[in-house]
Parts: sequence; structure tokens; C-alpha cells
Amino acid sequence: MDLFAKCANNPAKPLIDADLYPYFHTLETKQAPVVMMEGKRMIMLGSNNYLGLTTNDAVTAACHDALTRYGTGVSGSRFLNGTLDMHIELENEIAEFVGYQAAMTFSTGFQSNLGIISAIATRGDYILSDKENHASIVDACKLSYATTLRYRHSDMQDLEERLKKIPDTAGILIVTDGVFSMSGEIAKLDEIVALAKKYGARVLVDDAHGFGVLGNGGRGTVDYFGLTGEVDMVMSTFSKSLASLGGFLAASQEVIDYVRHTSRPFIFSASITPACCAGALAALREIKLNPELPQKLLDLAAYLRQGLKKRGISYKDGITPIVPIYTQTAEHTLLLGKVLFEKGVYVNPVLPPATPADSCLLRLSLMATFTPELLDEAMDKIKEVMEEYDEQR
Repeated sequence: MDLFAKCANNPAKPLIDADLYPYFHTLETKQAPVVMMEGKRMIMLGSNNYLGLTTNDAVTAACHDALTRYGTGVSGSRFLNGTLDMHIELENEIAEFVGYQAAMTFSTGFQSNLGIISAIATRGDYILSDKENHASIVDACKLSYATTLRYRHSDMQDLEERLKKIPDTAGILIVTDGVFSMSGEIAKLDEIVALAKKYGARVLVDDAHGFGVLGNGGRGTVDYFGLTGEVDMVMSTFSKSLASLGGFLAASQEVIDYVRHTSRPFIFSASITPACCAGALAALREIKLNPELPQKLLDLAAYLRQGLKKRGISYKDGITPIVPIYTQTAEHTLLLGKVLFEKGVYVNPVLPPATPADSCLLRLSLMATFTPELLDEAMDKIKEVMEEYDEQR
């Protein structure tokens, strides 16, 4: 059989044929509450630019300065010629901000999980992973060669039952998203840490959607629960609140030193570019200078939820800037997403395997740079579209 035979069965073809394909829309301007997409004004309710720092003057200036000083790239891994003084500066400031001894950077957030988990958990160890964890965690577990047990989403009883069955001689890692990316739910981190202590496990929190959002001044989910130092490892990405590209691990100095010398995805990848490093560092400093930004974001999220409720639109409750509107079937979800796009509101349709088949959703996400007036405009259009097309079902 020809290896490429499978390529004739493009899974996206039925969506394309039905004119419901929702992906790869072209953005023509900066990430902001209002953007231009394919020549059309669009209210951007589908970005993870939570604090709006991709357009911040200090952040963009720092990127320009880094290009002038260091050039466009490092042409090597951190392990060899690819460590800049600015990388060390960024790592030190991240560690200090989240309250850990040390930190290390990776080239992407996805690669961070691949590099951390495959280094820490190896053959003979056990990983317990929430069933709604990010795809990078799922793939990292495969790369690790550890035995992976997926517990039911946020089900602490199921987690404990699985912990009970692990041999005392095995190393155990519990890994969870801090904020789950599709639902916006916050992990039951206090209960997870209690179980980890009871059964001698270590804990890794993927705080991609919690860093810059929750906790004191945006320090993240671990700080939100008052568990700094009790959670063994925290990772996050630079591509959301830090307005750049890359990722980090924060942990004890011993763990950081070990991962730096054993993680193949880290050792054999070029380090983040000077501009990306400078952008993340400048964004971090903006967060420290403006500790009110995360609270402003949460206030806007509360305003959005209240507005949806007032307009009779069902959503999943919570406090984070991720607000899911459940639309059940994939076809209905895609249709609503398409019509909203035509009316100038960009949202993310979420389909299986990211959700169960009967729990598809429109994922709304906010930036701290939104205004209530702009949210009202978007919510009025969402109400109009949902009322019209729910009547036609």
C-alpha cells in the first residue's frame, strides 16, 4: 500500500464541501479586541492574548531592541552556543515571580511539556493525567515510556483509586492543567496536592491558561490556591499572557539542573529567538508593573458572563476569561461559528476530540483590553444568531 493513500481521505473535506470549514482564517492586523480578518472588521473573541500585551509599546520596543543587539536568531541550542545573557535574565525573573528556586525556558509551550515530562517520568514510573489535559501532556506521556493512567476529569475519587494501586516502589507524577483550556475550569489543585502528599507523588501543573490570569498579580493557579512550593513543578507558555513564543519550567534548583541535562527536546532544539525572549521578559515586567491587569481581565470575564445570562444564553459558569457556550452537535456549532464570523464576531468552534461528541461548544476568550461596550456589541450579535438558528433546528 502507498504510504500516502491515507492523504486522499482528508478529514476536513466534508466540512469544506459543506462550506462549514472554520480554520485558518487570515488575520491582517495585530492581536487586539478588534482586528481585520480577510478584509472584514472582526471582534476578536478567540485569542489567548489575555492581557493584551502583544500590542504593548514597551513589549514591542524590547523586541526591536533585541533584534538590533542580538540579530534574528541564536543558531544553536541552549546546551551549546544558544544561551544569551537575556535567557538567564528571563529565567531568573520568572523564578522570582512565581516563587520557585529556579526556572528554565523552552522553545514552545508544547515542547515544554514534552521536555519536562519525558525527562522526569521514565520507564517504571507512573503518570496520572486528567482526561481533559492539553494535547502536549498526552503526547509527552507517550514520549516518557512511563505507565500513564488517565483519571476522570477533576474526579478526585477516581484519582485516589488509581493512586492506591500503584506499587510503593514506583515514582509517581500527577499532572494537570491549572485552568482547562476548553472549559475554563480551575483544577482542584488543593485536593490534588493533598492526595500527592498522601501517596508520595510529585505534581506538575501546566499553567498555560492560569499564568497572568489567576493569583496575586497574575502569579498563576498555584498562587491562587496558596500552594507555592507545595506544587513541585509549574510550567507555562509565553504565547498567551506573556505575548511571545516559548515556555518555561519553574521548580527546585535540583530538578531544573536535572531536566537541563536529560531532556532531549530541550537539548536538541534551538533556543527561543532574541526577539521572543525580549518580548516575554518585557511582558513579565509589564505584569509586575501593572498588577491590576489580571483583575481587570477577571472583571471583564464576569461582565461577559452576566451579559450572556441577561440575554438568555447558556454558558459554563466560572471566573476565568475562557467562557464556553455549549452548542451540542458539531454541525450546529460549525454553523453558528460561520454565521457569527459573517456578522463580525470571531469565536472558536470546539469539536471532538477536544470535546465529547454531544458537548461541542463555542469557546469565547477575553483580553484585558476589551471594553464593556465592545462586549455588549458582540453579545448582541451572539444572541441574534443563536436565537435565529436555534429556532431553525
